[in-house]
Amino acid sequence: MHLSPPARRHTISVLAFDGMAPFELGSVVEVFGLPRPELEVPWYDLRVCSLERGPLRAVGGFTMTIENDLDVFSSADTVMVVAVPDVRGDVAPEVVATLQEAHRRGARIVSICSGAFALAAAGLLNGREATTHWQYAALLQSRYPMIHVNPHVLYVDGDDVLTSAGSAAGLDLCLHLVRKDHGAKVANAVARRLVIPPHREGGQAQFVEAAVTEPATDDAIARAMAWSLDHLAEPITVADLARQAHLSPRTFIRHFNRQTGTSPLRWVITQRIMASLPLLEGGTIPIEEIGTAVGFESPVTFRHHFTRAMKTSPSAYRRTFRATAS
Repeated sequence: MHLSPPARRHTISVLAFDGMAPFELGSVVEVFGLPRPELEVPWYDLRVCSLERGPLRAVGGFTMTIENDLDVFSSADTVMVVAVPDVRGDVAPEVVATLQEAHRRGARIVSICSGAFALAAAGLLNGREATTHWQYAALLQSRYPMIHVNPHVLYVDGDDVLTSAGSAAGLDLCLHLVRKDHGAKVANAVARRLVIPPHREGGQAQFVEAAVTEPATDDAIARAMAWSLDHLAEPITVADLARQAHLSPRTFIRHFNRQTGTSPLRWVITQRIMASLPLLEGGTIPIEEIGTAVGFESPVTFRHHFTRAMKTSPSAYRRTFRATAS
């Protein structure tokens, strides 16, 4: 009996350096490094790399021993830079050359937070839209004026080159990569394991100098959210949601916005779009029927909101997913 060879795993490399903060690196390791046999897809082969093999100090007083060098870093299918040692300094020439070579070879290049400065130094962001942490956006724009820096979004998908905003926005981009590679169902499962939403509405502007709000004294907002997820196919108004929370509409809107950073109806729209992704991926259901099934009042409304949120049309998303699956 002939057995097919196991599917090749997509390799991901990420660059570490001496003195780095571990959060963004840890996010990449958490998403791509942990084995996930329960998902029944070929998971990633993650390789943490550095300029030289050996121990690296990390913020917080611990040391990491890195076994992979720049040769391993440059050979991966996806090459990631999660930070740079100094946003005002020069990026190591070896790193610049490695990124340029990986891009020429056809690797997918990804940055998180200040890692965009490394991609910029390599010239990979010239003429492109890109993002970084909001506090570095003006500096990135002034140092590299050929880049179209967008300080408002959580990430920018340029297909072969992707950039994300700072810190936790790296998780948004990592989930986006999983969604591109394996579809919404798998990405949603990973998000559930991480106890984070599979897709966040809005951009990082809502976090700039934002005051920390007090937690809710009860689960009224969560109760309304849970109810709406069970009734996505039906018309949902603010009054309906407020009724589930036992609040007046005005009070409900105020509490909802404070807890989520977005409006109730915009949040509902996002949930409907997320619910449409497995339907677009999983069969031949007409797009018009998918829009109705997740609660949009017309195909035009569905296409409008989908395109606005996902930066592509429902039909293009379906074609892209099928091409990726093949």
